[in-house]
Amino acid sequence: MSDMTPTNQKPKWAQGLVRKLPIVAIVAVALIGAFTLRDSLSFQALAENREALIAFRDANYLLTVVLFIAAYVGIVAFSLPGATIATLTGGFLFATFPGALYNVTGATLGAIAIFQAARWGFGDKLGAKIEGAGGAVKKIKDGIDENQWSMLFLIRLVPAVPFFVANLVPSFMQVPLHRFAISTFLGIVPGAVVYTSVGAGLGEVFARGETPNLGIIFEPHILLPIIGLCLLAVLPIVIKSIRGKKGL
Repeated sequence: MSDMTPTNQKPKWAQGLVRKLPIVAIVAVALIGAFTLRDSLSFQALAENREALIAFRDANYLLTVVLFIAAYVGIVAFSLPGATIATLTGGFLFATFPGALYNVTGATLGAIAIFQAARWGFGDKLGAKIEGAGGAVKKIKDGIDENQWSMLFLIRLVPAVPFFVANLVPSFMQVPLHRFAISTFLGIVPGAVVYTSVGAGLGEVFARGETPNLGIIFEPHILLPIIGLCLLAVLPIVIKSIRGKKGL
């Protein structure tokens, strides 16, 4: 019996193209969104549409939660502008709690989506190249391999690391999905709670019919989250110092 190649098997170049389609779509949507959604996902738009959003929430609470989380997933998965505005929106729509939970859920699901898309499209080949790389790349890879949990949490807590970078680097470094998902969910909780608190505070300002100004930062519901932001900014430095003293 002669060997026969299945007629329905796609050539390798076609298989590679199909695997890259999700990440190509993400890049395309991100570029389009960067130019078209700049004004829609802004603080001004949030203030102007607050009453309509509150009215819709009051009439359709569960639907609002589902739509909000779905929108947040899309913003994160496609690296669209407006993640900060979305987090603030979660605060003034749902209060700090459960608003922070909805924010963290949407952000985690979106992060998992881009993590998986990147791994499916480039993970195997890029992972092999990273394994054989040297210099700084090897140091990063070794650091992540030796201290995966602490490194993943640190990446999430450092404000200077863009969110999409924190999603892609672990994917290319072959971090297991369950570790990425858990570390993402827990790692973004502090920031989400702080920003959601700010959003809830701004919601109170809007409810009083006031316009945000420098004076409101001295109000407790605004000042405390801002202090939280400051503490969040120095947290990675503290963690790094503790790890250095313990030799971790």
